[in-house]
Amino acid sequence: MLLGSSASALAQSQYPNRPIHVIVPYPAGGIVDIVARAVTEQVGRDLKQAIVVESRPGANSNIGTSAVARSEPDGYTWLVTGPAVLVNPTLYKDAGWDAMKDFKCVALAVWNQSVAVVNPTLPVKTFGEFIELARGKPGQLNFGNPGTGSSIDLTAQKLFQVADIKLANIGYKGQPPALIDLMTNLMHFEIVSLALALPHIKQGTVKPLAVFTEKRVADLADVPTIAEAGYPEAAYIPWYGIYVPSRTPDVLVEKIHQAINKALQNPDVQRQLSIADIPGKPMPLNELAALMKADYEKLTSVAKASAMKPQ
Repeated sequence: MLLGSSASALAQSQYPNRPIHVIVPYPAGGIVDIVARAVTEQVGRDLKQAIVVESRPGANSNIGTSAVARSEPDGYTWLVTGPAVLVNPTLYKDAGWDAMKDFKCVALAVWNQSVAVVNPTLPVKTFGEFIELARGKPGQLNFGNPGTGSSIDLTAQKLFQVADIKLANIGYKGQPPALIDLMTNLMHFEIVSLALALPHIKQGTVKPLAVFTEKRVADLADVPTIAEAGYPEAAYIPWYGIYVPSRTPDVLVEKIHQAINKALQNPDVQRQLSIADIPGKPMPLNELAALMKADYEKLTSVAKASAMKPQ
């Protein structure tokens, strides 16, 4: 037993001495994949160890997430994901993990800023006017939903509850196809990641009504935040975290945490994240645990209240 403990201690002191495997449970090239590569590639350079990022999509992120939950808690398998890790066990009986029991959040990757947009032909100029229109036509306006339980879906459902409006939920596989249908006037309303929406806003093919950010966005100075638009309770800004299995030893959690926080402060990483309008910042482990717990309670409540059902 003593020999085993010594070997474990030695392995932890030499960490990392082999490649680290990072799983992204979403398609390659998306926002989560961009985040994972921007941050972890710098971590690899700092630790002088290879980091392999693998996109493993499927079942609304359940396949990749459950794989990490079942992995060895040795610090060599990480998960980069958004709110789905917290809410999916509420939506799927067989998700394969319990968020608060099976995972530790070792670092905040980024905040996912987004913007509420409509087709330019919709007869509204402000967010308030859109809410009034939606209230007058319950269930008649369409919401392009990029995925049940996704960060965008959770943001939208919280807004609908707070604003007391009902929109027809139209499911899509991701934001891009939903945005195309909004531009061609097949959809009426969407919440879109800022980086994806900005080019189309500048071209005038979609109209911005409010941003889900802490403060106004420089490129959209005339567009109010959702709080300024009168709905501060709907001001949920999703975040992407980096997780490891909960049984990972504290000494390894601390090493991983420090390495990622160092990478987040790297100027090149900050530049890559700013280009995509997804700011990241270091946070202490205790604040990450509190954020994870608070969002777990908030988002599972939203999912239950809106009666979300996987598509």
